[in-house]
Amino acid sequence: MTTAEDIEKAVERLPPRELARFRAWFETFDAERFDAAIERDAKAGKLDALADEALAAYRAGQSRDL
Repeated sequence: MTTAEDIEKAVERLPPRELARFRAWFETFDAERFDAAIERDAKAGKLDALADEALAAYRAGQSRDL
């Protein structure tokens, strides 16, 4: 099995063009994983308390326009 250290060493050896290609791939990969985790947490109700807190602050006038 490949370890993180093996991957790090391989990435360090990539030529600039391949490193850019890997970086673009990893950015997409990481974003998709993050989005999936947020979606799972939202469906499981893990974000409900945070949403309730934000809505309460908004209703109390404790927010501002961005």
